[in-house]
Amino acid sequence: MSTPTTGEPASDPVADVSADLVELRVPADPAYLTVVRTASAGLAARLDLTLDEIEDLRIAVDEACTLLLGPAPCDDELVASFRLGEGTLEVEVRGPARDLPERSSFAWAVLEALVGEVFTGTSATGAWIVLRHSKTSGAPAGVAAGVG
Repeated sequence: MSTPTTGEPASDPVADVSADLVELRVPADPAYLTVVRTASAGLAARLDLTLDEIEDLRIAVDEACTLLLGPAPCDDELVASFRLGEGTLEVEVRGPARDLPERSSFAWAVLEALVGEVFTGTSATGAWIVLRHSKTSGAPAGVAAGVG
């Protein structure tokens, strides 16, 4: 599910006071995306996600960051905020891009396929994308292995 909006995110979907918050600020330069991808994978691992879920989230965060860099290098920052709640990881990425691609683009298809929920919007200072992934309850071992 994805919801396009404008302005600031309407609410704090993971408003659990016990949620951990990690904020990462890097220059809005593709050379720093490795840092954000690594942080995404490391924080996702704290939720005991499967390796496939961790990789999916890492790819989705990378795609979101790429969309938010903007068309040309600039002195702005890319800000990634990670909220770890009870079985949920929410990543909010803000960048200098003023416009986001069409919702029918390949980039959106990637985001929507890899995480549970995607929220987007723009503000006076750039655009933002929120990715929310909840830990799956897990399938019985026989089903997960394709047996049964």
